[in-house]
Amino acid sequence: MAEHDAVEVILAKRDGGELSDSQIDWVIRNYTDGVVADEQMAALNMAILLNGMNRREIARWTNAMIATGERMSFASLSRPTADKHSTGGVGDKITLPLAPLVAACGVAVPQLSGRGLGHTGGTLDKLEAIPGWRAALSNEEMFAQLEDVGAVICAAGTGLAPADRKLYALRDVTGTVESIPLIASSIMSKKIAEGTGALVLDVKVGSGAFMKSLSQAQELARTMVDLGTDAGVHTVALLTDMSTPLGLTAGNGLEVAESVEVLAGGGPADVVELTVALAREMLLGAGMTDVDPADKLADGSAMDAWRRMISAQDGDPSAPLPVAAEQHVVTAPSSGVLTRLDAMAVGLAAWRLGAGRARKEDPVSPGAGVVWHARPGDTVIAGAPLLTLHADDPARFERALASLEGGFDIAPAGTAFTPDPLVMERIA
Repeated sequence: MAEHDAVEVILAKRDGGELSDSQIDWVIRNYTDGVVADEQMAALNMAILLNGMNRREIARWTNAMIATGERMSFASLSRPTADKHSTGGVGDKITLPLAPLVAACGVAVPQLSGRGLGHTGGTLDKLEAIPGWRAALSNEEMFAQLEDVGAVICAAGTGLAPADRKLYALRDVTGTVESIPLIASSIMSKKIAEGTGALVLDVKVGSGAFMKSLSQAQELARTMVDLGTDAGVHTVALLTDMSTPLGLTAGNGLEVAESVEVLAGGGPADVVELTVALAREMLLGAGMTDVDPADKLADGSAMDAWRRMISAQDGDPSAPLPVAAEQHVVTAPSSGVLTRLDAMAVGLAAWRLGAGRARKEDPVSPGAGVVWHARPGDTVIAGAPLLTLHADDPARFERALASLEGGFDIAPAGTAFTPDPLVMERIA
């Protein structure tokens, strides 16, 4: 590896220049090994945030992060693989019904997931609401479950792109999280290292999403699709609306219950729509074009795969889910048509009720969260329940209610309402 020094690399990007392949390889390797100091990498991150990177630089940065750890391969499995990544939202429980649904269609789903931070929920936190279920699996256990069940949702091992863990923690405390090259390389380094054959990206847009504007989301999606394509992974992105929260629940156990409703052939229409849309893209990417995932929801085979997936990780799919000790009902202040339910307001409320965490080490309450009884376009009646808040500690209700102030609009009865499309754009 060519020798450089950190200041030289920082200055090159600070002054708007391109980083060479050897500069990128050197700085990522030496930061991971502790040679480049946090303050130096923080300065480089800020220079990248301000001056950007081109496609070659982002691809090299991503590959350099992958090279700091192991690469997995699912070539030994008897079926093709496909994975999904969501950029995070409120009520986004889609992974839970999606993984067993795609497995029921004959494609293996190695879903390496994370925990929630702030107002967005984590898939592992949701599943840990199921009694006995465990997130940590060895590689041997994961491969065996993929061959047997066809789906696994588990914690990513420490061996995949270790550079990303250090970089992500640093970005979090230095105001550089928003850099699209750094977001894209963070997500894609882990997904490419994971070794899946096809990848579908669910890029959220709106108030409850990381990307508030369509143009930001388009840029992030295009960057990630290019990274996947350049690495030989069949990659597609769907831009989906996150101005309104998904489904009717936000919170760990509450979202598991809603996911099981979807697998049983019911559930909220938007959750079903997005689950099936993503499943179709995953199957297409894996070359499986002769099966319709909607049929597998209807005939019970997706539910069978769910029960086997949960049981394989020591969970009891029949056990009652945790219920919070306290509830507080928010009633509609007037009659009319609900025209807006703000995803960020609902997400913050769920977080303050105990469903999320402010720091990685914080515990979460499995029963806490928010249930909403109407979605935009529905008629509401003054005094009737609009939202129900769930918490173990009633002292949490006050702050949750404060985050919901101004979080919804009710228009006079008869007001015409056209919802935003759930899937806004496909980028391939």
